[in-house]
Amino acid sequence: MTDENQENSSLGVERLSIQPEKPAEIVKIDILLNAVGNSPIMKQRKWTVDWMKDISWVSKFIHKYLKLDSEDKLFLYINQTFAPSPDQILKNLYECYGSQNKLSLHYSISPAWG
Repeated sequence: MTDENQENSSLGVERLSIQPEKPAEIVKIDILLNAVGNSPIMKQRKWTVDWMKDISWVSKFIHKYLKLDSEDKLFLYINQTFAPSPDQILKNLYECYGSQNKLSLHYSISPAWG
């Protein structure tokens, strides 16, 4: 042991090496997409997606799936109550409003709630 190591060990100081964090594990969650009012109904309602996606990604996905025009509006709601902001991450919504291991989203082509 060198003098420095002896001095550090006698003081109870340990040398720590800082290692970069491992890449975040990709976690998938189930989302349930429900049509509201006169909105087109999706043949498949349940989807498994990366939980780091945001609401704007979900909106774009629904737009493509339903083959809506780019100027068509789409409104998304959580638990039939409020419209989340487009930059809201699915992980946060799932942790706060998810139930029965899925996040329920309602979509509409016209305003429905809140």
